[in-house]
Amino acid sequence: MTVQPPTRSAPLKTVLAAAVTVSAALFAAPPAPAAAGAVTGPADQCWATHYGPQPPGALTASGEVFDNNADTAATSLSRRPQLPFGTRIQVTNVANGRSLVVRVNDRGTFTQTPQEPKCLDLTDGAFSRLGGSLNPDAGHIVVTQTVLD
Repeated sequence: MTVQPPTRSAPLKTVLAAAVTVSAALFAAPPAPAAAGAVTGPADQCWATHYGPQPPGALTASGEVFDNNADTAATSLSRRPQLPFGTRIQVTNVANGRSLVVRVNDRGTFTQTPQEPKCLDLTDGAFSRLGGSLNPDAGHIVVTQTVLD
């Protein structure tokens, strides 16, 4: 058996093979979205804030009278796609493991940034039941969210 000495084309073949691998990865189909009810991971963590005082008779974006003790929430207008009103979301406080199902009935005007990854604005009641502190106001809690329907 004769061993062939390396040729000048060997590095070129290696580079071309790597380029084909990268190209295949770039043009591959995107991963399928998680199914409803799927468990979320650390990458899905975001901040949940709370409404605070609202005037009596205030309406939510869905037209409901605002109830600051209900298990409801507003989702960020920057969320894509928007969750329809009535969507139920299981929200879990990462710090203490407390979990609660809230219903979307409002839209928030807040935006999500890398520094402030806000995803939900909870009623004061829901925020407290998840272990958030209203007095003194901690501002936010870190949560995961799972869309149930």
